[in-house]
Amino acid sequence: MNFIRKLPWGLVIAGCLTLGLAPFAPPHIWEKLVMLKNGELSRPIDWFDLFYHGVPWLLLIIKAAVALKKRTS
Repeated sequence: MNFIRKLPWGLVIAGCLTLGLAPFAPPHIWEKLVMLKNGELSRPIDWFDLFYHGVPWLLLIIKAAVALKKRTS
């Protein structure tokens, strides 16, 4: 968790706004999430895409959870 705490908020947010949303119309992560919901993620490249575009969002969620936990403790 020390790695997450040391990540600058600006870097995590920039990752979400660039890699996390690219291409922007419509956001690629949204397309992959819809495919996951519909059970259409069948090719390995689709799973890799979901992981690749989802990592910034996961880091943001984890960093926010760690910050909130630290704040309430």
